[in-house]
Amino acid sequence: MAATTEADSNRKQLIVSPEEMQKIFNQFDANKDGKISLTELATVLKSMGSSYKEEELVRVMEDLDTDKDGFISLSEFETICRTSSGAAGEAELREAFDLYDQDKNGLISAEELNLVLNRLGIKCSVDGCVAMIKPVDADGDGNVNFEEFRSMMTTSLKPGPAP
Repeated sequence: MAATTEADSNRKQLIVSPEEMQKIFNQFDANKDGKISLTELATVLKSMGSSYKEEELVRVMEDLDTDKDGFISLSEFETICRTSSGAAGEAELREAFDLYDQDKNGLISAEELNLVLNRLGIKCSVDGCVAMIKPVDADGDGNVNFEEFRSMMTTSLKPGPAP
């Protein structure tokens, strides 16, 4: 019975609150001007192990910058993070999954989750990451595959209840 309570508790931790969303956004917004530039996007993606070419980064930026002002605002960032339907959403989910899947083996391990979260300034132990993975690990292998990741993101990245 305690395992269910623990799993439920860990599941709640995966819901991104407005404060957590702001904190993640701030990790991208290095100069703290309230918007993410192409340079800031490139820096964060590179620190997470991504190797986008310049033209790919420009395309990603164009896709994310819905008001076409050359920057990603907090509201655009929130929309990106919370949208996961349709072909564009599927591609965005795949890109997000690939950022976490550091060794490109098709699985996100607790160690990989820990590495990415720490790079984003979110302090979490490997044991904490194991606990976060457990409730979404449908096949019980200790990792998150893309299907499990998609399920987690489409269920968890919805606005949580107001405090």
